[in-house]
Amino acid sequence: MIRTTDLDALPVREAVPALVSALDAHGAAVLCAPPGTGKTTLVPLVLAGLVGGGERRRVVVAEPRRIAARAAARRMAWLLGETVGESVGFTVRGERTVGPRTTVEVVTTGVLLQRLQRDQELTGVDVVILDECHERHLDADTVAAFLLDVRATLRPELRLVAASATTDTAGWARLLGDAPVVAAEGVSYPVETVWAPPARPVRPPHGTRVDPAQLAHVASVVRRALAERSGDVLCFLPGVGELARVAGQLDGVAAEVLQVHGRAPAPVQEAVLTRAAHRRVILATAVAESSLTVPGVRVVVDSGLAREPRVDHARGLGALATVRASRAAGRQRAGRAGREAPGTVYRCWSEAEDGRLTAYPSPEIRLADLSAFALQAACWGDPDASGLALPDPPPAGAMAAAREVLTAVGAVDGAGRPTPRGLRMARLGLHPRLARALLDGAAALGARPAAQLVALLSEEPPRGYGDDLAAAWRAARSGGDAYAARWRAETRRLERAVGDAAPDSRTSHADGTRAPGRSPGSLPDDAAAGLVAALAFPERVAKAKGAGAFLMASGTGAELGEGSPLRSAPWLAVAVADRAPHSASARVRLAAVLDEDGARTAAAHLLTSGAEVRWESGDVVARAVERLGAIELVARPLRDPDPGSVRDALLDGLRAEGLGLLRWSPDARALRARLGFLHRTLGGAWPDVQGDGALLERADDWLEPELSRARRRADLARIDAGQALNRLLPWTTGEAARLDELAPERIEVPSGSRIRVDYTAEHGQPVLAVKLQELFGLAETPRVAGVPVLVHLLSPAGRPAAVTADLASFWQGGYRAVRAELRGRYPKHPWPEDPATAEPTRHTNARLRR
Repeated sequence: MIRTTDLDALPVREAVPALVSALDAHGAAVLCAPPGTGKTTLVPLVLAGLVGGGERRRVVVAEPRRIAARAAARRMAWLLGETVGESVGFTVRGERTVGPRTTVEVVTTGVLLQRLQRDQELTGVDVVILDECHERHLDADTVAAFLLDVRATLRPELRLVAASATTDTAGWARLLGDAPVVAAEGVSYPVETVWAPPARPVRPPHGTRVDPAQLAHVASVVRRALAERSGDVLCFLPGVGELARVAGQLDGVAAEVLQVHGRAPAPVQEAVLTRAAHRRVILATAVAESSLTVPGVRVVVDSGLAREPRVDHARGLGALATVRASRAAGRQRAGRAGREAPGTVYRCWSEAEDGRLTAYPSPEIRLADLSAFALQAACWGDPDASGLALPDPPPAGAMAAAREVLTAVGAVDGAGRPTPRGLRMARLGLHPRLARALLDGAAALGARPAAQLVALLSEEPPRGYGDDLAAAWRAARSGGDAYAARWRAETRRLERAVGDAAPDSRTSHADGTRAPGRSPGSLPDDAAAGLVAALAFPERVAKAKGAGAFLMASGTGAELGEGSPLRSAPWLAVAVADRAPHSASARVRLAAVLDEDGARTAAAHLLTSGAEVRWESGDVVARAVERLGAIELVARPLRDPDPGSVRDALLDGLRAEGLGLLRWSPDARALRARLGFLHRTLGGAWPDVQGDGALLERADDWLEPELSRARRRADLARIDAGQALNRLLPWTTGEAARLDELAPERIEVPSGSRIRVDYTAEHGQPVLAVKLQELFGLAETPRVAGVPVLVHLLSPAGRPAAVTADLASFWQGGYRAVRAELRGRYPKHPWPEDPATAEPTRHTNARLRR
């Protein structure tokens, strides 16, 4: 019997007529309705004609999470007085409950994506509802783009509803062709905000790590909420690990503690979604923000943390990162406290911090690995996704990285079009890397072991299983926990999908070679696990460096934790790794033992061999090298390297260590300084020789032919830098002949001495350091290239006495003070009262009288 009273109590009921009218007129609409209004349950029933007396239509509801799909189907079936599988059913990966009378089917966006690839017209479907579109999951954005394409080209009568729990609906309305926006008012009660920041600063999250002090603080706030408020407490945390750690700190509270997340066992999910007679603390990930309505909640404790995908495209490592939740997420979480009565939200940060948070979460397409998306787009017929109506375009760098992955696993050809192998991969419902591992692993090992190992890789095992993939495989086979149950279900699905690849039907690797031809089950667990992990992540095959450190083929270092049983392995196939910010090495979380043959097989497309000539450890090193990506496999000395490569290596050495590797005599250094002065002063044809970079850019003009004849560091030391620099003088214009005129090496002073000019001063003005007595009678300051020199006047002992660029002024004023200070110290030297008329000398008074 239909539960009419419950249906009529749903707030979205008031907006249903406007939604139906909008669909009748436009074929598409955006429904804005807060969580708890019934948009996920009443609207599909009305549009399907199951309630309200409308025309019968087949409706597909797409949910971003499996837990939400199951919950929505159960709730709708309950409202109809039926069980799931009658009028309402659901399909998620590995589980399908529908019947011949099913009119409303709730699916995950991933399942709908697969259906669209198999049947672009969605035959028999009249209405598609994209629920929780505000969350901007990549699959949901992709499904929306494909559906818009279908409406525009194949099925203009297909009705499309984008349902959002936030008011940020303008973008979706534009995307759906300026579709009408229908808003439903939720029944919400006031929610009091309590700011509850930690008493002492906590470390910000990095990678997936959260400061234990912050989790302890969250647990203390939960205890405070239990003491200060009534009703159930809903606490938001970023991930499953944090749920478990906070739960462990809530022992002894006067409430049942439940943990809900996307992979929680069905009984736990049912318990969370069912009203209880006793008090509860529900620890939840983001799944409870809008996808689920939890009854009985009066208090929300918000840790302020969320998880977002991050990818280091340069190193091929992807992971979830813990970040500060957006203000929009904070509003969604707080609203959960006011669904049924006035409530309270305890925010574990300060009010001042709140204003600095980002407004909305970043769309997944901007952050995530796009390999699976790129394969879906290629199979849809739009390899670069340029023709898809996406809310945000995919970043070019991420798409380029995705194309490289797809090419490496043989999923697309050079033009980006899907290969037959790629089409098969797309239908497996796996990341392309895992699809490659399943297909090639099944050919090598048989379908069952390959499916078992890929199922382990598709959902990372609990940390308690350890970091050894083979050991985790054995634990899952014998385990009775919730993870092992999910693993068995996924194994069955994958085994059915791939079939049993007999040895005579082996698939090909990306490089055209055949998958390893071993009979099914012929490899021990360790070797089988290593092979499948390496097939999935060939750029993460890693060679030992010692002390638990490895080098991956991608060029990134990898480190195992202390006590890992894998530390002595010569090779690893790294399945799961992440890299903390500012860390040079990745942390290995799951890997398998591998041998060199397995690494060569799985990563055959990364094998290269050839001559390597480089500047290394201070000299030219020439070797014939075979590499697996960044890993050096075999190297031997190269006796007759290519001269051009040697020259390039020598130039690298000069760039790395500087032109000091050449032979610089004092005259050569002086010439460089003189040329630098003329370039600064006159420019024009005079070359820039000050910086090593400028000179190395013109190596062909001044270092040849000596550089091409050189073979090693010692040969560079034989190159006369002064002789080489002479080649840069402006000979063709004739200016070179004026070098000694414009920038003389020495200047003759009144005493007859020829004094060297220093052109190396940082201020750029040439310096003439000369004993004061040798300049008697010189009224004007000497000039070079029109620039007055800076005269450093020295005492008879050669010590600085005065500095001037204006000798005339010095003789008139400064000289008197110098004379008064120094004539008593140096009485044997002349100190005339009038230096302008005195005889210049470099001798003492006695010498002058002779």
